[in-house]
This record gives sequence, C-alpha cells and structure tokens, in this order.
Amino acid sequence: MVEQLDIDLLDLLEKNGRMSLDMIAKTLDISEDEASQRIKKLEQKNAILGYSAIANWSKVLDYEGVTAMIDVKVTPTRGAGFDKIAERIYRFPEVKAVYLMSGAYDLSVSIQGKTMSDIGRFVSEKLSTLESVISTTTHFILKKYKHDGVIFDPDDDDKRIVVSP
Repeated sequence: MVEQLDIDLLDLLEKNGRMSLDMIAKTLDISEDEASQRIKKLEQKNAILGYSAIANWSKVLDYEGVTAMIDVKVTPTRGAGFDKIAERIYRFPEVKAVYLMSGAYDLSVSIQGKTMSDIGRFVSEKLSTLESVISTTTHFILKKYKHDGVIFDPDDDDKRIVVSP
C-alpha cells in the first residue's frame, strides 16, 4: 500500500530530481534517514524508474535534432493484445516513448532523430515493416512551449508581425 507521504515524495522528485535529501526531509517534515529509506524503497519497487534532466536543445548550438510523434494503428496479437507490438517498438533506440491510446490510433510513439530524413527512414524501414502495423501518421514537433510541467523560454516574446484580414 502506498502512503500519502510516498506520493508527496514522488511528487517532489518528479518536479526536481536533484532536490537534496535535506530539502526533501524538511519539505515533508521527516528525518533525512526516513527520506533516504523511503526513496530506496520506492526505487526497489520500481516506483522511481530514474532521474533525468529536461533539456532545451534549441539552446545548444549545432544540435537541436528533430522530434516526431507518430500515431500507429496496429493489429493486436492474440493473448498479448497491444503489449507485444509496443515492446517491439520501444526497443528501437530512436524511440523515446510509447503510449497505448484511445481514439483513431492505437499507439502514440515519440521518436528523436538528427534530421527529418532520419525520422522518415525509421518510419519506412523499421516501424512500417512490422507485421502488426497497419498504418502510421507522423507529426513533427516544430516548437516546444511546455514539457513535463516546465515552460520553455517563458520570457521569449513572439517577434512575428501580426497579420489579420
């Protein structure tokens, strides 16, 4: 059973995975030892899967890359449903995330490449050739405004001229 304290701890770490043990303990009004034990327990239970930074790649000179969201319609397999095909897809190194979705498509796949051509090759040579894949629709991310609760360039005013009829 998950306690409210564990939920609060996970919420803190999700917002800032680099928060110090001292700050976590003070925020949750517990000892550092208890905070450390709870974190270890949550890691062992796979409630904490990792710690990562959110990078604003547009600020890195000569490396921005291309991110695409691909809607995938698949035929589920008998006995495994969508899980087997999702597993085959998420094992490709280009794939950053795979979600089972409701609606017109079954899976939403997020991938990253250096160029649009890299994304195109992935879709045509790897993804579309899987036997369960019926169809794909690729959407390229043009600009990130907010990701995982973090706003990108909050003070970056839009410099375009407003055009209206």
